[in-house]
Amino acid sequence: MAAGQKKMSAETYVLAGSNGLNGAKVPGGSSVERNHSSKVSRVAKMALHLQDKCAAYVLALRPWSFSASLTPVALGSALAYKLEGSVDLVILLVCAVAVLVVHGAGNLVNTYYDFSKGIDHKKSDDRTLVDQILEPQDVVMFGALLYSVGCLCATLLYFLSTLRLEHLALIYFGGLSSSFLYTGGIGLKYVALGDVVILITFGPLAVMFAHAVQVGYLSVLPLVYAVPLALNTEAILHSNNTRDMDSDKQAGIVTLAILVGPTLSYVIYNLLLFVPYVLFCILATRYTISMALPLLTLPMAFPLERQFRSQCYTKIPQKTAKLNLLMGLFYVFGIILAPQGSLPLL
Repeated sequence: MAAGQKKMSAETYVLAGSNGLNGAKVPGGSSVERNHSSKVSRVAKMALHLQDKCAAYVLALRPWSFSASLTPVALGSALAYKLEGSVDLVILLVCAVAVLVVHGAGNLVNTYYDFSKGIDHKKSDDRTLVDQILEPQDVVMFGALLYSVGCLCATLLYFLSTLRLEHLALIYFGGLSSSFLYTGGIGLKYVALGDVVILITFGPLAVMFAHAVQVGYLSVLPLVYAVPLALNTEAILHSNNTRDMDSDKQAGIVTLAILVGPTLSYVIYNLLLFVPYVLFCILATRYTISMALPLLTLPMAFPLERQFRSQCYTKIPQKTAKLNLLMGLFYVFGIILAPQGSLPLL
C-alpha cells in the first residue's frame, strides 16, 4: 500500500513538472518560444519598414500629376482609333507605361535638383528629401531605374509597332531629354523655359507618340487636337510656379510667374484654364455635339479661378490636375463618340 502511494505521488510529481506548472523556467517560457517571438517581431518590423519605404517612393513620384501624362496617351490612342477603326491594347499599355515612368523619373530629377539647389524647404509641397523621407542617392537610383524601364518599353514598342525606328527614337528620347533637362543639366525650369518644355512635352509630343505607335507613321493630326489638353496641363505647372514664387525668387531662379508678377499670372492661369472650353464650344457647335462633353467639367474651373484670384494657392496644382484628368477623359470620350467624318482631319 505504501509502495503504491509512493508510486502515485511520483507520477503526480512528474505530470505536474511536465505541464510546466511547478518548474522554475515556466514564467519566462522556453527559449524556443522566445526565439520564435523575436523572429516574428523582426519580420513585422522589416515588413513595416518596407511598407514605409514603398510609400515614400510613391510619394516622391507625385502621382497626383500623372494625369498630365496618361490623358495625352489616351487622346493619341483615341485619334488612332478614329482613323484606323481599332487600337492595339498591348501597344497602348506599353506606351502608357513608357510615358508614365519617364514622367515619374522627371519628377524625381526635379526633386533631387530642387533640393540640391536649396529651393525645397520645410514649407515646400515636395519634402521628400527635406524631411529625409528618402536619401538623395535613393532618389537618383530610383530615377535611373525608371528611365531604364522607359527605354525597355521603347524597345518593346519598336518590335510591336510599325513605326520607323528613327521616328520612334526621335519622339521618345525627345520626351526623355525634356523630362531630365526641365531641372537637370542646364535646368530649363530655372531660366523661365520650364513652361515651354511642359507645354510641348505633355501636349503635342506625348499625343503624337501615342498616335504614331498605333498607326505606324507621324502626322500633324495629334498636334492640332493636343492644343486644348496642352493648355490645361500647363495650368498645373503655372499654378505650382505661382504658388512657389517667393521661395523661387529667394533661391535665385526665374520662372514665368516671377517675370510677369501675380496679376499677369492670374490672367495667364485664366487663359490656360478657360481657352480649352472655348475650343470645345467651337468644336461642339460647328462639328459634333459629342465635343461638348468636356464642358461638364466647367463648374470645377470656376472655384479654381476664385481661389487663384484670392491668392490662396494651397493645393491648387493638385486641384487643377484633377480637373485636367476629368476634362481629358471627357475629351477622349467625345472623340470616340463622334460620328465618322464629323471632326476635322478625321
